[in-house]
Amino acid sequence: MTALEVFAAYGAQPGDQALQADVLHHAKRAVVDWYAALLPGAVEAPATLLEQAYLEDLDRGQARLALGRSATARTAALINGTAAHTVEVDDIFKDAIYHPGAPTIAAALAAAHETSASGLQFLKAVIVGYEISTRIGTALGRAHYKFWHNTGTVGTFGAAAAAASLYGLSATQFTHALATSATFAAGLQQAFRMDSMSKPLHSGRAAEAGLAAAQMARAGVTGSLDVLDGEAGLGHAMSNGPDWAPVLATLGHTFNITRMTFKNHACCGHTFAAIDAAQELQSRLQATAQDVERIDVGTYGPALEVAGNAQPQTAAEARFSLPFVIASALVHGSVRLAAFSAERLQDPQVRALMQRIHLNVDAEADGKFPGQRSALVHMKLRDGTVESYLQPHRKGDPDLPLTDNDLDSKFMELVQPVLGDKPSGELRQQLWQLETLPRMP
Repeated sequence: MTALEVFAAYGAQPGDQALQADVLHHAKRAVVDWYAALLPGAVEAPATLLEQAYLEDLDRGQARLALGRSATARTAALINGTAAHTVEVDDIFKDAIYHPGAPTIAAALAAAHETSASGLQFLKAVIVGYEISTRIGTALGRAHYKFWHNTGTVGTFGAAAAAASLYGLSATQFTHALATSATFAAGLQQAFRMDSMSKPLHSGRAAEAGLAAAQMARAGVTGSLDVLDGEAGLGHAMSNGPDWAPVLATLGHTFNITRMTFKNHACCGHTFAAIDAAQELQSRLQATAQDVERIDVGTYGPALEVAGNAQPQTAAEARFSLPFVIASALVHGSVRLAAFSAERLQDPQVRALMQRIHLNVDAEADGKFPGQRSALVHMKLRDGTVESYLQPHRKGDPDLPLTDNDLDSKFMELVQPVLGDKPSGELRQQLWQLETLPRMP
């Protein structure tokens, strides 16, 4: 069997293990977190612009956008998948350098609406999408991430697998859905190295493309079974010819969805360890931002490549600027959505502190990436005090997880401004009880 056929055999018949209480609970955590990312992103560009661009697909169809507007399934997947990745608060599977929720759950929700699926069927599909796509992303690894945006590429498989599960595809059809999605996988790193709306579009397009691949397979469209591991397949064309055996060996036995990172800051996840370390030092030294003379940040190479922007001018650029988010955290105490307002972007205290923050690659941290995301921060105060702190993991990583209460607080903070108090509380309650619902809300 090819790697693709093994993945599809699992996806078509995931087994009872996928419905274990612990795995289901972690799936609900992922869905709660996805909605926390979806709602604030739904009222921002580019999601709002996509509604203008895709008018002919709106106000009809069985699927729904974040705020309830009806849409065709593929357009709902596109717009919701884009919205869920827009404000940079969506989940991460660190081993795959990948945000699985934004594309996978967007496609799952569209397919669930289309098929009138129950909450339990939806959760099962989400698990299948996470387990298949996170393993593909892990196999492709750091070599893939050098040029490709994994959420756009790997996310296509998560979306296809989730949709295929809800459509009830046979193992053969499921294989063809994944095969076709492989040829749709795209998303370039360069697309978000400057001010651009492309990054969230990668997620939305992955959701749309994966859903479309599953629909095509349902209708009989076929694909190449060795498109992952063939000599001109994805593994060689977009990575370094990885061995697929290790990621296939754990399929159906361990569940990656139980090891998700949930974001504690509203910016690029590569910045989190440095933010956490800087805030820890500030607390230990009881220092204000004005007290700081110099900060040296040592972390892994891709963090500097993706988030090394020294002079961001827009919100999109600032979310990928280590100097900005660290300075903002030290001046204002947090890096939430307010950090990227027009006023905060030009805050003189933040801008002044940014000039005193210096970045470098730490060899030890770089060697442990992507399995571990760490940062070593040195802080020197104007009175001569110097202290260092190693942040071995990010708060929100499986090693330092957010609790259910933390996720609830994050959800309400992000969703209340969009929906209001009562609807937000009602939605949160529904999401924690999804396995009992006869149909997806």
